[in-house]
Amino acid sequence: MPETKTPSGSATAIYKDKPTSYFANARNDIVALARTGPQASVLELGCGAGGTGRAMLAAGKAGRYVGIELSEEAAATAAQHLSEVRVGDVEALDLTPLAGQFDSLIISEVLEHLRDPWTTLARLVSCVKPGGAVFASSPNVAHWMVVRELLAGRFAYAEAGVMDRTHLRWFTPGSYRQMFEDASVVVERVGPLVPPRWKARLIGRFSGGRLDHLFMAQIMLVGRRR
Repeated sequence: MPETKTPSGSATAIYKDKPTSYFANARNDIVALARTGPQASVLELGCGAGGTGRAMLAAGKAGRYVGIELSEEAAATAAQHLSEVRVGDVEALDLTPLAGQFDSLIISEVLEHLRDPWTTLARLVSCVKPGGAVFASSPNVAHWMVVRELLAGRFAYAEAGVMDRTHLRWFTPGSYRQMFEDASVVVERVGPLVPPRWKARLIGRFSGGRLDHLFMAQIMLVGRRR
């Protein structure tokens, strides 16, 4: 039976107004990238309602799927499908029992919500076997729309997107890569989550790639534990 472990002192209050869909989406792009098989163990931070885990298990790319989720409601749904769900603020959870157990780590749109993502990332990476895959994504604060707002003297929060009011940290593609490298991840690729449109590709070609960060709404990173 799937297992749910819930510590005391959850930080779910700041997410109480988020719609159910906020926690429900599956990352099918990561499922497609995964090269694991049915015997693999996968750890996901921010598993939501378990959509990505269900897709990974259904595709035969994991036999054990462990999620960490802040929202108790979403975790309860995920626990019906995943091997185990640990509920609570990852910055307060004890991850030492999970050390070195996983073939893959998935962190989708979570690190920007943490007080200390650098320390937490290092703790999560320690749960991955040497050579294990790491997939992560976060919004890019260097996107041209954010830069435009800053030039106009605005730093306005929103209900979703880069300026989601629940974000505590912001990253550029370069700082995102550096954070993972500092956490013992060999970064294989950093790029846009969604392929750029033709205008962005044209500007990228003429700028020699120096302006690519302006057209990357979300950063996608693929790597492996050193």
